[in-house]
Amino acid sequence: MSLALARRASAEFAGTALLVAAVVGSGIAATRLSPDDVGLQLLENAVATALALGALILMFGPVSGAHFNPVVSAVDWWLGRRAGTGLTGRDLAAYAAAQTGGAAAGTVLAHLMFGLPAVTWSRTGRAEGHLWLAEVVATAGLVVLVFALARSGRTAAAPAAVGAWIGAAYWFTSSTSFANPAVTVGRALTDTFAGIAPASVPGFVAAQLVGGVVAVAALAVWYPHAADTADAVVLPHLTRENEAR
Repeated sequence: MSLALARRASAEFAGTALLVAAVVGSGIAATRLSPDDVGLQLLENAVATALALGALILMFGPVSGAHFNPVVSAVDWWLGRRAGTGLTGRDLAAYAAAQTGGAAAGTVLAHLMFGLPAVTWSRTGRAEGHLWLAEVVATAGLVVLVFALARSGRTAAAPAAVGAWIGAAYWFTSSTSFANPAVTVGRALTDTFAGIAPASVPGFVAAQLVGGVVAVAALAVWYPHAADTADAVVLPHLTRENEAR
């Protein structure tokens, strides 16, 4: 792995770790602060996640693009592979590994900050069909959003727009919008408010991948030249030339 790719992968690891720490940590805090009000717990969890996601995009976007999501990275590679933009196959492998490892590390970090065991396997089953449909919708919407922002030259709005989508999807989807295979894996390691049982992970990940395919089809219709700006997803990141300086 080149130094430049290692730098970007480390940003994806750290960013995804902090994102999952925000998701899991705010869920733990919410159940402690509002033990008798599940609706308020969800609100607290959603607001913290949306705000943290926006801040993390600002922090890591100039380094790696702030994908924090294997589906976003996979679509970036798929659309850009012929145009010579976006991630290479090697980049995609490094990003996906960093994102998944970061998600696991984020759960451990959240647990340790709240005085819990490093890992507690979730017992929250989420295996119903309507939850899978919700994940298709949440993931497809997220992917279309970030590529639409790049194609229309509005990447400066990505922190607010992506945070807003995820925060809103907490409420309008029955799954509370995981929309991210790496985050899903990380959330299997916590038996707290944000957890998902390991047995439910494959169904969620499959639905998220379907959401990515749906997004590719939608982009082909609505933004047929999205591949031209794949380097700007989620935020414009450092070029290989700049990274070498």
